[in-house]
Formats: sequence, C-alpha cells, structure tokens
Amino acid sequence: MGKIIKDKYPELDDEDQETVRQHAIAALNLTQKAKEHALQIAEEEKSANTALIDGVRKFAMDVRELDIDLIDRINPFSEAYAILAKTMSEESLKQVAAVIAAKKVQLTPEEARDLAKRALKFKEERGRLPSITSPDAWERRMAEGVAFLARIKAEAANG
Repeated sequence: MGKIIKDKYPELDDEDQETVRQHAIAALNLTQKAKEHALQIAEEEKSANTALIDGVRKFAMDVRELDIDLIDRINPFSEAYAILAKTMSEESLKQVAAVIAAKKVQLTPEEARDLAKRALKFKEERGRLPSITSPDAWERRMAEGVAFLARIKAEAANG
C-alpha cells in the first residue's frame, strides 16, 4: 500500500504519504466491516424466512397422516379407483377440513367426554351435531370433543 501511495503522490513528504496510507487502510477496513455486516444481516433475514417456514411446519401436517376415505368405489377388474377428490365439492372439502381440525385437537379424555355430552344436548336442541367448521367457538369446541373421542376410538380399534 505504501508503494502505491508513493507512486500516486510523489510530491508528498514521507509523513503525508503515511497519513494517506493510514486513511486508505482505514477506508478499506471500514468497507470490509460494512460488507461483513451486510452479509450477517442477509443471513439473519434468511434465518427469519426459515423461521417462518418452520413455524408453518409446526402447524401443518403430513397428508399421509390424514385418515380420510375419499375413494368412492374400486373396480376389481381393471384396478381403477373412483376417487371423490377428482370433483372436490363443498362437502368433501368440509370433510377434509374437519379431519385436519380434529388432528390438531389436544384434549384430555375427560374434557372430550364432557364436550361430547354437551354436543348430544346441542343435537337434541337444534337437530344437528355441532360443526367443527362453525364460526361459533363453542359449537366448534363441542365438535372438537366429539372428533377427539372418535379419533381415540379409531386408534384403539386399529391397534
């Protein structure tokens, strides 16, 4: 660096050339630190994006974990499957949403039994079971209790 400055500024005395050299090195160091800082911020932004994806993964689930029967019938001669998912209707989408919501429910069996009893009273009063996709939080909670008990029963039956 000193030789470059001597060639560039030959009219300066030794002390001034040293000062220019120190300023040049300081500017170079400042540039390198700024670059390191920019790279560090870029890495932090990447990890923030990864954190978002990780957060989504915590709530999402593997499709293979869902126990949904969307197969309408099986033709044993041609091994063809008639799958209801080809024509996703509102009812089949509600069925998928209900199964996904039921998988996310975390209750104790006692809470689920209490909610199921209240769901039976709800059915007697309104003529229908509570819906897990209802906008009413209490109706949704009762439906979650029923779904939780159904899931426990299915898991016990499957071993």
